[in-house]
Amino acid sequence: MKVSIITIAWNSAETIEDTILSVLTQDYNDIEYIIIDGASSDGTMDIVGKYSEHIAKVLSEPDKGIYDAMNKGVALATGDVIGILNSDDFYADNHVITDVVNRLEETGNDALHADLVYVDREDPEKVIRYWKAGAYEYGAFIKGWMPPHPTFFIKKHCYDRFGAYNTTLRSAADYELMLRMIHKFRIHSAYLNRVITKMRVGGQSNVSLKNRIKANKEDRLAWKINDLTPGTLTLWRKPLSKIWQYVKKEG
Repeated sequence: MKVSIITIAWNSAETIEDTILSVLTQDYNDIEYIIIDGASSDGTMDIVGKYSEHIAKVLSEPDKGIYDAMNKGVALATGDVIGILNSDDFYADNHVITDVVNRLEETGNDALHADLVYVDREDPEKVIRYWKAGAYEYGAFIKGWMPPHPTFFIKKHCYDRFGAYNTTLRSAADYELMLRMIHKFRIHSAYLNRVITKMRVGGQSNVSLKNRIKANKEDRLAWKINDLTPGTLTLWRKPLSKIWQYVKKEG
């Protein structure tokens, strides 16, 4: 099973080397690594260039936002399975992709999700939040559930059949894609019961209360554009469920 991993970057010189090395040191040997850069001006591409012989495809040009960049990566990918690893994120260890493939082969499912930890930007060993995803059961999205997007792997044919990221959304296109794939079209997502991704704090949708409110409005729109109706408390339960992640720091 060939796995395409897509890294989205823009002025990421501070962190992208950790991201790249976490992919290149995986013990799975059939990985197509793709980096999509938004015309960085801070030395990001100099770092990428250090590892160019080990990176299958590199594209650096202006884009219309992070989800436009993700769509460019998906269009270039030739793997059976695609995962997104942004330039602030890195894999927890070098067995991640092997475990992902083994779990997908074991279950025969079209997608997979796992657990994620948010870590301190300066001290990646310091866990700030623990996102325990848990196994999916139909209807979980109505209860406010969603899997961590940086742990989400999905087979290429699902993108071909059901579409990629909706670029009309600025911060919730990842939520919309997973809602569409898993809840609307009922793609089966296997659960890998362990942390596979570490994310530095400061993501686009949670850097401020203002952005969190905007993201919540986009969550509502994600349901609407799919002709789906959330539960009365769905869009309240989704952000509130994250409070426990600050308390529970381990599995």
